[in-house]
Amino acid sequence: MELSWLSWLYEAVAHVIIWIHTGYSTVLNPDSGLTWALTIITLTVFMRILIFPLFLKQMRSSRKMQELAPKVQELRKRYKNDKQRMNQEVMALYQGAGANPLGGCLPVVAQFPIFISMFTVLHNMADGHAKYGMTQALVDSARKAHIFGAPLPANFWMSEAQIHGFDATVVQTKIVLGIFVAISSATTFLTVRQSVTRSMAQMPDNPMAQQQKILMYISPLFAFFSLNFPLGLIMYWVTTNLWTLGQQHWFYSRHPMPQYDAKGNVIPIQPKPGLFAKLRKATPEEQAPPPPPEPKIIRQQPSRQSRSKRTGSKKS
Repeated sequence: MELSWLSWLYEAVAHVIIWIHTGYSTVLNPDSGLTWALTIITLTVFMRILIFPLFLKQMRSSRKMQELAPKVQELRKRYKNDKQRMNQEVMALYQGAGANPLGGCLPVVAQFPIFISMFTVLHNMADGHAKYGMTQALVDSARKAHIFGAPLPANFWMSEAQIHGFDATVVQTKIVLGIFVAISSATTFLTVRQSVTRSMAQMPDNPMAQQQKILMYISPLFAFFSLNFPLGLIMYWVTTNLWTLGQQHWFYSRHPMPQYDAKGNVIPIQPKPGLFAKLRKATPEEQAPPPPPEPKIIRQQPSRQSRSKRTGSKKS
């Protein structure tokens, strides 16, 4: 189902696909699976870069909430018999510190219309419809593309006659699609696990901990709904999962979980060195030379004056 109010975004996604595909076609076969795979991967990375500021905002808000965790636990103990008052005090604490509990939804909300647009554009291409500024030649090129022997517009439940219409074998197509769906499920699980594990380590008494565990194990199952999606869309989902996994790992390594002293104050922690810092070790020539020794200070002693000069007497 196409949403009319997102037609402008459909056209934007289609034009980006045209530009990227045209660029790769200058050095690669326009109809090859490699060209179309690189087009989809590049499009995904481009979209994720656009919403990267939202990711930073989400993580900074999450970090503030982690730093406030001891105070939140104290409020929960103080108002454990009055949940309404407890929620009010916790929200007031978050607002005073500039932390937004709903900040984690921003990347998901921003990514949803992009996913819908990708789904709509790729589905139209799979059906052979030249829409949103695409030419029929470009659509036909995508329909001819094969990735590891599987047609780009094919889905797992496609009939044998339809798969044969793309000059592909049924078994090979279903195996490739099954592998990509399995990768999508695994990367979804790892992404959610990475976030939930950190959250539970920071707040072990979180009342939502059990729900987070359930979500961690249920979320991979949603990937199997992509069996209805064309291969090109599954590739988008795998790419965005890998991007999210690496993005979270980068942020968590640069911003380790806060630690606290006996009074509940945050102890500053030095971030772990990044990958480039580990690979690039300073050689003796690159190390800074030792500071030069400080010059020895010699105090000037005043010369001893004669008795006549000290008493001010004159020689006769």
